Amino acid sequence: MNRRLVAAVRGVVQGVYFRQSTQREAVRLGLVGTVRNQPDGTVLVVAEGDTEALAQLLRWLRRGPERAVVDRVDVEWLESRGGFAGFHIEP
Repeated sequence: MNRRLVAAVRGVVQGVYFRQSTQREAVRLGLVGTVRNQPDGTVLVVAEGDTEALAQLLRWLRRGPERAVVDRVDVEWLESRGGFAGFHIEP
């Protein structure tokens, strides 16, 4: 079953290759969506795909790449809406 995961990742998550690493992990898991930096210092991830693959991405987001320090991940689960082609980094 396909779902949509919206995750706001808080902590030291900008300037540590978080977006690039998230994109790589999402593609590895076969997910589509976007990742972008927010003005408040968080990283916003919107991903769609198989529920188990999304759960794996969420576990990864709670750790992040090596240089990241994740304090908190705010999560929202939604129905899949479609519309994504691949997984992209947004500015």
